[in-house]
Amino acid sequence: MQKLLFLGIGLSLGILSLYPIDGYKTTKIARLLYVEKAVNSDKPYKRIPEGALLSINDIKLNLVSCNGETPEALLKEDPEFNDQIRKVIPHGNYSLTALDITDPSHLKYAAYNEDKGYQPGSVGKLVVLNAFFSELKKLYPDSWDKRTDLLRNKRVASGIFGTGDHHTIPVYNIETGKQVKRKVVANDVFSLYEWLDHMVSVSNNGAATVVYREVMLMNHFGKDYPKLTDEEALNYFKENRHDTLTNRAHRVINQPLRDIGISEDEWKLGGMFTHASAKYVGRKGGSSATPKGLMKFLVLLEQGNIHDKESSLEMKRLIYLTDRRIRYAQSPKLNDAAVYFKSGSYYKCDRNKNPNCGDYQGNVFNYMNSVIIVEHPNGKKYMVCLMTNVLNKNSAWEHLDLANKIDDIINVKA
Repeated sequence: MQKLLFLGIGLSLGILSLYPIDGYKTTKIARLLYVEKAVNSDKPYKRIPEGALLSINDIKLNLVSCNGETPEALLKEDPEFNDQIRKVIPHGNYSLTALDITDPSHLKYAAYNEDKGYQPGSVGKLVVLNAFFSELKKLYPDSWDKRTDLLRNKRVASGIFGTGDHHTIPVYNIETGKQVKRKVVANDVFSLYEWLDHMVSVSNNGAATVVYREVMLMNHFGKDYPKLTDEEALNYFKENRHDTLTNRAHRVINQPLRDIGISEDEWKLGGMFTHASAKYVGRKGGSSATPKGLMKFLVLLEQGNIHDKESSLEMKRLIYLTDRRIRYAQSPKLNDAAVYFKSGSYYKCDRNKNPNCGDYQGNVFNYMNSVIIVEHPNGKKYMVCLMTNVLNKNSAWEHLDLANKIDDIINVKA
């Protein structure tokens, strides 16, 4: 059997920042103060486009009026819209769903290879976000204030779970007014809100694994979780069998998707995001998602039907993009639009075939995915879930080009 020298594997996460920049008072996410001060300073802060300047109170759910309908009932192809969208999709391994939600009483849906499964990469962090808010509601089913108090005030340490990711997080010192970007280390301690922000905003793998860990702890300890210490949390993992923890992890992270009507074929997450976590929790079943499954998630989010309206709205705030935009979201046509975005890449290089196989240009597989909600100031609103596996090239520009073309179709200028 021929032996391969090395199969380079990369997971791209994107350097982004999310959550409305005036949200510090309600979340105590420290880095928001840094961004807010930069935006309000005398020096121009060109990193953020106009569409990134919404207030926390400006963010609304768009499909609440449709919350009595299932996603399947709403995702019915509009022949004319579907034809327009299909004409701009390039040849190759592309799959896409698009939904024009400008008029909730007259939705327009288009789909191409909507049921084809792809490795979702960092888009899978939305699965963790969903599971976290599911467990949070179980803790305090009748009080949103108690949920947000826990998010602000409970601080947990990284431990080994958060280590091993080379991507950095922004750490802002409120007293000195200085911010540094560095890797997560084992003795890092942040609030639950800040770990969520690190997971989604800069898509840090370590932060995602810490949040995943907290989902397991909330599920197991229930009402005792708020007072759980870091030592007690670690003992839980030390005292349980590896296979038992693996099975529990798979169940608690994926069941919340099933509870909202997204099947295993449509979206599943196979495990945590760092290698260090494998000491306690293994992977199971692999990760995959379809554009249809992702679109169902966005529809449920906009309906306010992911756990409850408060959870849905807070999850939407967490994916509001308030920093430089990449890939699909980098389209200049979206500069004035509010953008809610998650992107992810996962690629693999066979150096025997091509010693120069580059980042995001895998020749074995080369997944790039974009999930986006776009809200233009003129009232045009739509959602797109794009998944691709185009070998030997960085698909970021193809995503951007497709974003331009889809926006031209929906946001027709008068």
